[in-house]
Amino acid sequence: DCWLLAAIASLTLNEEILARVVPRDQSFQDEYAGIFHFQFWQYGEWVDVVVDDRLPTKNGELLFVHSAEGSEFWSALLEKAYAKLNGSYEALSGGTTTEGFEDFTGGIAEWYELQKAPPNLFKIIQKALQKGSLLGCSIDITSAAETEAVTSQKLVKGHAYSVTGAEEGELRGSIQKLIRIRNPWGEVEWTGKWNDNCSNWNGVDPEVRERLTRRHEDGEFWMAFNDFLRHYSRLEICNLTPDTLASDRYKKWSLLKLDGNWRRGATAGGCRNYPNTFWTNPQYLIKLEEEDEDPDDPEGGCTFLIGLIQKHRRKQRKMGEDMHTIGFAIYEFSGQTNIHLSKNFFLTNKAREKSNTFINLREVPNRLKLPAGEYIVVPSTFEPNLNGDFCLRVFSEKNANSAIIDDEIEANFEETEISEDDIEPNFKKLFGQLAGNDAEISAFELRSILNKILAKRQDIKSDGFSIETCKIMVDLLDNDGSGKLGLKEFHTLWTKIQKYQKIYREIDVDRSGTMNSYEMRRALEAAGFKLNSQLHQIIVARFADEDLIIDFDNFVRCLIRLETLFKMFRKLDTEKTGTIELNLIN
Repeated sequence: DCWLLAAIASLTLNEEILARVVPRDQSFQDEYAGIFHFQFWQYGEWVDVVVDDRLPTKNGELLFVHSAEGSEFWSALLEKAYAKLNGSYEALSGGTTTEGFEDFTGGIAEWYELQKAPPNLFKIIQKALQKGSLLGCSIDITSAAETEAVTSQKLVKGHAYSVTGAEEGELRGSIQKLIRIRNPWGEVEWTGKWNDNCSNWNGVDPEVRERLTRRHEDGEFWMAFNDFLRHYSRLEICNLTPDTLASDRYKKWSLLKLDGNWRRGATAGGCRNYPNTFWTNPQYLIKLEEEDEDPDDPEGGCTFLIGLIQKHRRKQRKMGEDMHTIGFAIYEFSGQTNIHLSKNFFLTNKAREKSNTFINLREVPNRLKLPAGEYIVVPSTFEPNLNGDFCLRVFSEKNANSAIIDDEIEANFEETEISEDDIEPNFKKLFGQLAGNDAEISAFELRSILNKILAKRQDIKSDGFSIETCKIMVDLLDNDGSGKLGLKEFHTLWTKIQKYQKIYREIDVDRSGTMNSYEMRRALEAAGFKLNSQLHQIIVARFADEDLIIDFDNFVRCLIRLETLFKMFRKLDTEKTGTIELNLIN
C-alpha cells in the first residue's frame, strides 16, 4: 500500500487537514485507554473510526507503515483505522495516491501527465493554490534501482514533492512563469535556474524578490515553469471541499453531490456501446448558470470538475469482487426533468463530453469547461448488468444546480363499467360452460382455463399461470367478496388479459416468446404505467428470473399488482393531493 504511504506523507504538510484526520489531544499518557480514533471522508460524509493499540508485528518490528523513529506510532495506527474502514489490511493492496488524498480531505483529485500538459496548466495551478488545494508532483522511475536517486541538479526521482506557489510577472525584462516546489525531506534542493543562489534573482526588483523568497523554508525552491514541465513527470491536484478549509483567504469551490446505483436488469445499462440498454442508466441534470470571472480568457464558459466514484468496492474484495470499469457521458439538454430520456434521444444526440477513459479505478475525474446551460450526465459501468453504488460530484467555479432526471409515477388504465347486456351472447355461453353450476369462477378454475389457452399459444413461452397469480387476479376483480368471479368480473379480466397478450407480443421484438427486464420497462409504459428507476429495480428483483427474463405469468402478476395498488391509493387519496396518510392501529 505504498500509495497510502505517499498520501499520509502529503497529509503532514497541512496541519489543519492533518488535525481533522488525526484529531489532536490523543496520546499514550493523558487519559490513555488503549484506543485511538481517526476520521476519514467516505462518499460525502466524515466517518469516525476507533481502533485499539494492538499493531501487527514480525520479529518485534511493525509489519506495515512505520516511522524511522521507534517511538512514533500515529502513522501505523492511522493505517490500521483505514484498514478497518475498508475491511482488512489485504483490501488496501493496490491504489492511487489520489484515493488516499480524497479520503483524508473529502476533495476531488485530478492528475496531469506533464509530457502532455494542457496549455492552461499554469493557470490551473494558480487557481488551485488560490483555493487551498493540495498539489503534489513527482519524477517517474524506470527501474527499482532509480528509487530516490538524485539527479545532477539535485531532484529526487520517485519522490513526492509539494507545489506551494506559482507566480507570473515581468522578471529581467521578460514575462516569466515560476513555480515553487517543496521537498518534504528538506536540504536537497534544485540547483538549476532560479534556485536560491541563482544570479537571475539579481536582476529582479528587490521588493518582488523579497516577496517571493521571504517565506522560503528549508527544502523549498523556485524553478522556471518550463524546467518544471521538462524535469517532472506528473502533477496531482486534490481540490478541497468548502467545509475542509476554515480560512476565508481561500476562494472556495461550489459543490454538488449526487448518489445513485446501478442494478442488474434495471439501471445498469453499460456504456454507449450498448445502445439498447445505455438509456436505462441513471440520468442527472447539471445546470451551469454563471460563467467564470476570468478576464484572461476571451472565450468564457463555466469551469467544473466532475468525479464519478464507485462505492465500497474494496470491502467487497473478500466476496470476490473488485473495481468495476466506470466512466460517464455528458449531453446537451433542454426539456423536462420528469421524463427519463429514452433510447431514441441517445441514438440521435452525440455526447458533448465524456470521461477521458473507462477505467477500473475507484474514481474517474475530469476537468471540463462548457458554455452556460443545461447538461445531462449519464454515469455507467463499461459493461451492462453490473451491480454497484456510486457518488457523482461536481466542483464548479460558480454556483451550479442539479436534479435527477426520472419519470414521475403515474398510471393510466381503463376502468370502464359494463352491464350484462353489453356482453356478447357467445361470451355468456362460454362463461356458462366454464363456470359450472355455481355460475362463478374460482382461482383454481381460472388457472385451469388460462393454462389451457396459453398452451395453444406458440408465440408466448410460459410454464403456465401459478395459483398465486390467479388469486391476485380474482382479488382485484372480486367486487362482491365471494372469492370468485361472476360474468361481468370475468369479462373485465378476459379483456385485460387480451390487452396484456397484445403488449407482450409487440414488445417482444426478437420473437423469443419471452420478455427481458429492459423490454419490461417499455411494456409497462404501453400498459399505462410510468414508474421511476427505483420501482423498476424492485420489479426486476421480484418478477425476473436469474437470466433477467420475465415470463407471461409474472408479467400479468406484476400488472395486476400495480393496478391494485394504484386503485387502492386513489381510493384513499380523496383530496387528489398525490399523498396519503396511513395510521397504525394497535
